[in-house]
Amino acid sequence: MTTTMSIREFARNGDLMGQYDYIDIENRKSHEYIGVFVSAKHADQVKEFLDKQMEEEKQKRIDEIMQFAGTVEIEERFQNKTAREIREMIAREKYGY
Repeated sequence: MTTTMSIREFARNGDLMGQYDYIDIENRKSHEYIGVFVSAKHADQVKEFLDKQMEEEKQKRIDEIMQFAGTVEIEERFQNKTAREIREMIAREKYGY
């Protein structure tokens, strides 16, 4: 069973959570949807679902990044050099220091 109420109503009647599976919260003036409160008996299922969704999103972002990993080849003369050493080498070649 579900219902919709304002956050103010929910705060005043917190014991309603035991009567409903979840409560939709909206702004009564603008009728803007704010969120949802889930009863304790469904909280674990919701947490598992959200954890799974966040993990899939994280893996998707990692996969997008990893498709470019290893695609750049470093010239042998720059291998095992620090960024500073590489900049110095390029400056010497370019400006003849």
